[in-house]
Amino acid sequence: MKKLYVLIIALAFAATSYSQDTFSIIALDTVTGEIGGAGASCIDDNAINNGVLIINDIIPGRGGIHTQAYWRPENQENAHDRMMEGMSPDEIIHWLVQNDVQNNPSIRQYGIVDFDSTGNPRSAAHTGKNCDDYKDHILGPNYAIQGNILQGQHILDSMEARFLNTDGMLAEKLMAALQGANIPGADTRCTAEGVSSLSAFVRVAKPSDTSGSYFCDLLVPETPYGVEPIDSLQVLFDEWMTYLGVENMPGKSNWLKIAPNPVAANEMLSFSTPGNNQFKKIRLVNSYGVPVAEQNGNDKSVIKLSLVGIEKGIYLLEVTAKNGMVGTKKVIVQ
Repeated sequence: MKKLYVLIIALAFAATSYSQDTFSIIALDTVTGEIGGAGASCIDDNAINNGVLIINDIIPGRGGIHTQAYWRPENQENAHDRMMEGMSPDEIIHWLVQNDVQNNPSIRQYGIVDFDSTGNPRSAAHTGKNCDDYKDHILGPNYAIQGNILQGQHILDSMEARFLNTDGMLAEKLMAALQGANIPGADTRCTAEGVSSLSAFVRVAKPSDTSGSYFCDLLVPETPYGVEPIDSLQVLFDEWMTYLGVENMPGKSNWLKIAPNPVAANEMLSFSTPGNNQFKKIRLVNSYGVPVAEQNGNDKSVIKLSLVGIEKGIYLLEVTAKNGMVGTKKVIVQ
């Protein structure tokens, strides 16, 4: 019985110390106020719940933190608390080094960005000398890129180049940065499988978002053997961009009225059109492009859609009117 108890303790310790995200970026958009991160690792959902996503912590409107390399939840929680207290990224890094939960900051890696009190971006990073090679980080005024167990410096350099030279919103720049590391064996633990990593994510929060409900929140927690997770993430991202683009097309949604929005989970979502635009088909689609609720229209111009069983999150309501008009609106279920 004593041996079993020791084994359980050892396994629990391994679960909270195992993840070493190999490459990630955390960044700000100084125009929109968005904060986002992206990363990939040769650790997946089979090793720890949600794989690489555990490294990411975004405080909407304030800043973002990536804690990686022998990841410990206590260090991540401490970084979060220090940011909430108002510490700058440099101050948080210094505090984490001085107060590492295992008194071993030399094996940790951090990337932190935030907005100061006047809205200017700040960034800082830490790569411990005993992180597994190859390891390094790159800092810009509004971003931090870091990695360990890499093929080499070219992985980080490629990520930075893609981030800086991609036009579009922050989510697009982060996805491009991740594609910069889409090289077999970028995380050298995945070399034999011929992929860069085993799990990947991209996440962006608008200033008005709340923790756990983000503008963009895409994750590939695991893939079949030999399937590249960054490519799988790109598919999800392209679908998300398609629906986002449809919603923002001029004139597409002006005639569609939704109330309430945000709407509470398990309640009724009401929407209507002016005049005689009766509905033909209604779909509620999640951020992965998958319909979670569908129904045919009727001769009424006011429809109520049940949200029973729908999880909290951001969705796209697609409505086709009998006159052929297509309307789309973002719906927040909270």
